[in-house]
Amino acid sequence: MTKDTNENDSIAINEVQLILAEKRTSLAVMRTGIAVLALPLSVMSLLIATSKYYNPLHVLHFLIPLGALNLVLIIFGAYLIFRSIILMRRYDRLIHEIKLRHSVIGKYLE
Repeated sequence: MTKDTNENDSIAINEVQLILAEKRTSLAVMRTGIAVLALPLSVMSLLIATSKYYNPLHVLHFLIPLGALNLVLIIFGAYLIFRSIILMRRYDRLIHEIKLRHSVIGKYLE
C-alpha cells in the first residue's frame, strides 16, 4: 500500500467515527424524547388514579393548563423521536456511501 492509500483509509475511518459519534448523539436525543413523552402519561395516570378525591369541575382552572402543557410535551417528545430516527437513517446512508468508496472499511462494517 502506498502512503496516499493509507491516508485515504485513515480519513475514511475518521469520517465513519465522526458519523458514529453523531449517531450516538442522535440516540441520546431519542432517549430524551422518550422520557419527555413518558412524563405526560405518568401525570395523567396519576390524575386518573386520584380522581375520586377531587371534583374535576372545581379544579378545572388547574386541569386545562396542565392538559395544554401535557399536549406540548407530547408534541415535543414526538418531534425529538422522529427527528432522531430521520437523522439516524441519514447517518446510516452516509456510512454506507463511505463503505462503497473505501473497500478496506467495507469488510469491517455490516
